[in-house]
Amino acid sequence: MAELTTLARPYAKAVFDAAQAESAIDQWDQALALVAQVAADKEIKKILGSPGLSEQRKAELFIGCFEGEVPEALRNFLSILAENKRLILLPEISALFTLYRANKERTVKLQVNTAFELTEEQQRKLVDALSRKLERKIDLETSVDQSLIGGVMIRTGDMVIDASVRGKLAKMAKALGS
Repeated sequence: MAELTTLARPYAKAVFDAAQAESAIDQWDQALALVAQVAADKEIKKILGSPGLSEQRKAELFIGCFEGEVPEALRNFLSILAENKRLILLPEISALFTLYRANKERTVKLQVNTAFELTEEQQRKLVDALSRKLERKIDLETSVDQSLIGGVMIRTGDMVIDASVRGKLAKMAKALGS
């Protein structure tokens, strides 16, 4: 996966820079999310990986998956990816684009798992504390995972904060087992 991300990075950066110049970051983010979702489909992956089709034909078939008119800039981008045999990278390009957008807007999406449902007040306090610590606007997504026993587990990107009872018990068991 890291290899795919490395290959996708120059394309994501180029399309982000172009979207930024056009003041169309939101539109590009939505368009890339849509094409990435289609590109991640099993049947579409088979078509994109087919050695019997020319890259141009793959691009035409891929663009044909979308209802209505595909904007010319997106069509051109998909054609460039096809010429370079990189259509398969669309999910990674979309993810990187979204990351670049979040960095520009100084936002971060946090996934918070708790053993019990958080109240509005608890969520607000958590967002305030993490916003100060991370110096970013927080987009909070919460879920309940009773297997945590108690506490909280926070994830964003590759950062994980495990303040759950289950996590502490696992650390203690590992320490005792050493």
